[in-house]
Amino acid sequence: MYSASPLQNWFASLDRRAYAIVVGLLIGITGGLIGLLVAVAGPTIAIGAIIGLLLGLYVLTDVSAALYGVLAIIALLPFGTLPFKIAFTPTLLDMVLGAFVMVYLFQWMTGRRQQLRLTPVHALILLYILWLILAFALGLRYAPPTSQKIRQFAETLLSISLVFILVDLLRDPPALRRLVLVLMLVIGLQAVITIGLYFLPDELAERTLVRLARIGYPNGGVIRYIEDNPGLAERAIGTWVDPNALGGVLAISATLIAPQLFAQRPVLRSRWLTVIILGLVTGALFLTFSRASILAFAAGLFFIAVFRYRRYLPLLFVGGLLLLLLPQMQIYVERFIEAFTGADLATQMRIGEYTDSLRLISRYPIFGVGFTGTPDIDIYTDVASMYLIMANQIGLVGVGIFLTTIGAIYAYGLRAWRYAKHNLDLDSIHLGFHAALLAALVNAVADLYFFRLDFQGSITLFWLVIALALASSRLALQQSETA
Repeated sequence: MYSASPLQNWFASLDRRAYAIVVGLLIGITGGLIGLLVAVAGPTIAIGAIIGLLLGLYVLTDVSAALYGVLAIIALLPFGTLPFKIAFTPTLLDMVLGAFVMVYLFQWMTGRRQQLRLTPVHALILLYILWLILAFALGLRYAPPTSQKIRQFAETLLSISLVFILVDLLRDPPALRRLVLVLMLVIGLQAVITIGLYFLPDELAERTLVRLARIGYPNGGVIRYIEDNPGLAERAIGTWVDPNALGGVLAISATLIAPQLFAQRPVLRSRWLTVIILGLVTGALFLTFSRASILAFAAGLFFIAVFRYRRYLPLLFVGGLLLLLLPQMQIYVERFIEAFTGADLATQMRIGEYTDSLRLISRYPIFGVGFTGTPDIDIYTDVASMYLIMANQIGLVGVGIFLTTIGAIYAYGLRAWRYAKHNLDLDSIHLGFHAALLAALVNAVADLYFFRLDFQGSITLFWLVIALALASSRLALQQSETA
């Protein structure tokens, strides 16, 4: 039976005059604090802080709201920070991830959640986490850690832990479908922002984006061009700062949404709205001029066609050829030719990075050099390939554990696909997440953002896709056992 708290009992015992005085004092104190905040920080920050506080209080009461907050921050403000320091400056992603994990743990503490539900793949993911920690510890021999590196590494571990939490949290298909719906909507909003900023005059777009400097974004020089040459085409960045990082996010999202076009029971009831969202996301993807991301999207579409819609393969092939013949697409054709022939500056720089990376790997093949620095002045860890930067920092053994884990995810998914393809609630979602993971893996060949510590939004999205692929497989197998 519900029992009132002492504070509630005290309020109830007040007479009408005392009650009015207390309420008046509370209103006055609240108004004074808001006025002080407006005077010190300005109206924009004050409004944002108040809205953020109200949303934060709501998030702390609902684990689903906390999870949707994580998706919204990843999609819209991945590099946002609080406008003030609390010993350090926490990112918005830190805040919502922390709130989500805290609410989830509270459910265990209060007995609302019981019987942890995982998959066999989680043992490999745990081994991968332990190897990351070992590589970080061994790397301290070469350079001391900064507080920023420690925080970013902890954030990475927290992002990977989502694989454990989400698979346990999502225990029925409707919960997974709602999550996909929210993801589609927030990514669609990012696509609208990306396209809008791209077509604004450069000066106006720059002034608009610089307003985000108050929450940790760059305060200038945000407009990007091909090869950083203003004489070449502009590249879309949205609120992701980097066009290649944005391209990876959009490639994953477009691949995830694509199966919804043909699903018998799509997440969005309006198929036309699904078409519009996919069109916006795909259009924004092409405006990034990220060649790796466009190839990743093509790989994801091919995966979907092979596993579910083989009859559309000729149409997909012919459509791709016709698309490449359009006059507007010739700049993309030229960019791909330059990439495969090594004729452009970006590709030549990548080739140099790959050569340097192979030299580092040959010196430190087992454990890599960790995350805090390098032992030799002639080597560095950053290289435009997730697999090479992984080998640099966690060694070939770490890469082997990671690839084994990925193989296990697909083996588990293939086992579940026998049942998922007959489940109208899960078929398009299960296929979409596994295709999206493939898109991320292909994109990672020529980009490093899914592993580089200062791109927590990309890292979190990558492990979120893994978590949801495993969750969809577990639900398909679970439902097949109870059918």
